[in-house]
Amino acid sequence: MTRTSDRWLDLLGFATLILIIVGLYMAFLYAQTEVNMGLVYRIFFFHFGSIAAGMLAVIVVGIASIAYLRTNARKWDRVAEASAEIGVVFSTIGLITGSIWARPIWGVWWTWDPRLTTFLILWLIYIAYLMLRASARDDPRVARFAAVFGIIGVANVPIVIMSARIWRGISPVLFQQTADQQITFGLTPEMVQSLVVCIIAHLFLYFYILAYRTRLDSLRDQLVELRRARAQ
Repeated sequence: MTRTSDRWLDLLGFATLILIIVGLYMAFLYAQTEVNMGLVYRIFFFHFGSIAAGMLAVIVVGIASIAYLRTNARKWDRVAEASAEIGVVFSTIGLITGSIWARPIWGVWWTWDPRLTTFLILWLIYIAYLMLRASARDDPRVARFAAVFGIIGVANVPIVIMSARIWRGISPVLFQQTADQQITFGLTPEMVQSLVVCIIAHLFLYFYILAYRTRLDSLRDQLVELRRARAQ
């Protein structure tokens, strides 16, 4: 790891820490308490941030997988695998926080709402992706097959996003249209600002973990090559 990359990662980590602290302040102290849901609604900031990071991770898996199939470069395969692992973690957090949020609001921990169901399917697809990768970590044929599987999984992303509009369920539609044809979040300005900061903080955290995770994989590959060279 060079000094330049060390400095870059340190700066990214510092920016991530600052954003997390600011996000916590805004989520708990700056944004008003929602009239109908009360204090429990504040978990929404972390729920939506985790979902946003998980969805971005899935998109990165798709982009990296396409790049790997076209170039056969191991670095893209590392990015795809690392992003899938991180995406599953963030998506799991999103599912758990969503259930905690749903219990006092909907009266149930889980319901087969279209958005929840499609997101669960996406989560299961990438669990299967990771299981496939774990079955033969260094086999290029498995890596290429997993890349195709990862690209197919990305096709579910727009379905998850549009599911609340396509199939009427109990999940709220985030973007709403007012009587004068303006787009609104259905939130106060302070809530929107807090939500944006929390989403950005989660995305920075995703990129920070991804950078370190891919670097570790790169070092692992170098170690394997050194061992092979010494064995000859």
